[in-house]
Amino acid sequence: MAGDTLTRDAGVLSGLDALEVAGRDEAPGRLGRIWAALWPKLAALAIALAVWQVVVWTGWKDPWALPGPAPVLADLGHYVASGGFWQGLAATGRRAALGFGVAVAVGLLLGLAVARVRVLRAALGSMITALQTMPSIAWFPLAILLFQLSEQAIFFVVVLGAAPSVANGVIHGVDYVPPILVRAGRNIGARGINLYRYVIAPAALPAIVAGLKQGWAFAWRSLMAGELLVVIATRTSIGVQLQYAREFNDAVRVISIMIVILVLGLLVDSAFSAIDRAIRRRWGVLDQGSS
Repeated sequence: MAGDTLTRDAGVLSGLDALEVAGRDEAPGRLGRIWAALWPKLAALAIALAVWQVVVWTGWKDPWALPGPAPVLADLGHYVASGGFWQGLAATGRRAALGFGVAVAVGLLLGLAVARVRVLRAALGSMITALQTMPSIAWFPLAILLFQLSEQAIFFVVVLGAAPSVANGVIHGVDYVPPILVRAGRNIGARGINLYRYVIAPAALPAIVAGLKQGWAFAWRSLMAGELLVVIATRTSIGVQLQYAREFNDAVRVISIMIVILVLGLLVDSAFSAIDRAIRRRWGVLDQGSS
């Protein structure tokens, strides 16, 4: 009787294992995974273009104020192929990389200090959240008073916009590290920096990456607002080109540049999503066949 039960259980387990193996064998190839990830985005883009065209056909706004997809996409091709676009992209990219890099450094150090020092948590914990909720554009009057219409004014607001999000990601990540891991690390000799390097940082990494992703979103929005408000005549950028197109009532170019800004944001977001998937796959919480 007992032997029959064990045999039945072994048979069930074998059947489940066989299903799992079969599922892995039937997993789609690389092209299939790429298509599975791509077609929802293409479908969403097609729906957005169709809705846009329908709104234009209704005559809600004159074509000079709201042009259709066809002239905008044609202008977008000319704009991306122009030298002015690449000059503006270089200036905007440099500002974004520098501002976000400094914000990451400040946010990581501040987050680790607040997470591990009780006095700093009591003094600065709620202040960091308050700074995160403050609209970035509200910092520009002060930034202009301090630095006039300069690169420093934009840099100041980008760092203030992104650093609190990064710090909060670190704080929440460290808060949710299981205490048993910290005790285990100390028991095997991890102290000081080594405790953070080998125990706390890997355990808090998913929350830190989420904070970095959110920090990038704040940095990008702050940068675009800064380039619209702080126009430096001798330096072109994506935001400055958008402002000039608005001043000349060039709606086609305005929408073209807005599409470029959206695509750049999506590309960086995709990079962060790929990092997040790699971390989850390494931790075993994402199936190896998932894209």
